[in-house]
Amino acid sequence: MKIRMLTALALALFASGIASAQPARPTVPQVCQSCHKPEAGQIRGIYENIAFKTQSIQLKIDSVTEIVKFDPKTIKLQDGEEDKPNSELAKIAKHREARIEYTTKDGAKFATLISFKGPVRIAPERLVDFAAVDKLVAQGPEKGQYTLIDSRPLPRFQEATIPTAINLPYPAFDKFLDRLPKDKSKLVVFFCGGITCTMSPKSMQKVQAMGYTNAKVYREGMPEWSEKRPGVTSAAFFKAAFIDKGIPHVLIDVREPAEVRAGYIPGAVGIPAADVKSAIGQLPDRKLAAPILVYDGDNGQAARTMANAISAAGFPNVTVITGGFAGWKAAGNPIYAGDIGTKIAYKPMPRPGEISIDEFTGIAKATPPGTLILDVRNADEAKNGMIKGALLIPDEDLLARIGEIPKDKRVIAHCLTGTRAEMAYHKLKEKGINAGFLRAAIAIDGTGAFKITPN
Repeated sequence: MKIRMLTALALALFASGIASAQPARPTVPQVCQSCHKPEAGQIRGIYENIAFKTQSIQLKIDSVTEIVKFDPKTIKLQDGEEDKPNSELAKIAKHREARIEYTTKDGAKFATLISFKGPVRIAPERLVDFAAVDKLVAQGPEKGQYTLIDSRPLPRFQEATIPTAINLPYPAFDKFLDRLPKDKSKLVVFFCGGITCTMSPKSMQKVQAMGYTNAKVYREGMPEWSEKRPGVTSAAFFKAAFIDKGIPHVLIDVREPAEVRAGYIPGAVGIPAADVKSAIGQLPDRKLAAPILVYDGDNGQAARTMANAISAAGFPNVTVITGGFAGWKAAGNPIYAGDIGTKIAYKPMPRPGEISIDEFTGIAKATPPGTLILDVRNADEAKNGMIKGALLIPDEDLLARIGEIPKDKRVIAHCLTGTRAEMAYHKLKEKGINAGFLRAAIAIDGTGAFKITPN
């Protein structure tokens, strides 16, 4: 009997150890933790999706996705500091910073309030606008007598920044005080991630406390700049931000063909600066906001000409690689030589778990033995037709019926538009199920035939 009791105790302690070893799910994005600490009953993140049919909100916290239920009749809504009727939730733009207060019931989170971050309040005399920053950049730091500081973390600075800016990331502010100008009367302009970002205002407050008398904030920051003007990055930062991370992008070499054939950056397409109209005509849809990077031989003049024309045509996220090919080569990075492609091809990075329309079509037409198609529409939507062999479990019932999902199969979810399918994917993944989802609109008739339309 004692042996049995000891064995049971040991197993319980072992199980407890496993549970405690599992990392806790984040409740505040890492970049926000300088200002916001985790609080019980609250999560902060980026508002990604809402499904009114299943009364679910999808929030992204770094690499983790949280699905929170809500009652559309009782949830409270705040936009900035303004209380709004919850019926306005359908009009809120996605990809905004949000805070959710919730209660827990039967293991699920239920939102009682969702609050969207509003513009940071800054005294008008401490603000500079786009026109002022644009003028300073055109003059340059020496003539304009200013220091422009990007307060965002290094990875964001590596992707692109405003020309002439230096990086003094707010989360590590005290480590880089030597980057501040010694003259405390000099104009210092801080910027960060837009009107709701607090990193540049807080940086300004820090230097004011240090005795700087002419510190200001460009509150609209990098989001506005990237909509109106090209940014800049270095060859080393381009490699770290895009190549090493496998981030899809468009890379244009604007040198003349003979020069390019002697050597170019892998992944580039060759379009001479004079053929800017050809480049613009080939670029991916503006709505995709694809990162577009341009480089020349070394001094950047030809690259700037091309980048300015692309930006003026309404394309955001255009960046000049300063130092160009010479900088890339000097850093010892790999180069290609010979003929270069001249046609731009861009494929956005899929969301976690997303499968292509072609892959889904193949699975739906001949479902492999180890795969299950999960239809997460509601019964009324599915009554007119389902894909042959699919299992119907509405998304709102998924957790309650999770036992019906075979754990030895790959599960591919779909709905009408992809929103609920993505939420279902995250629920399945959290339960340890090998899952994927279709992010597209699908119409299915009574014979099981279907038509898919990209979102």
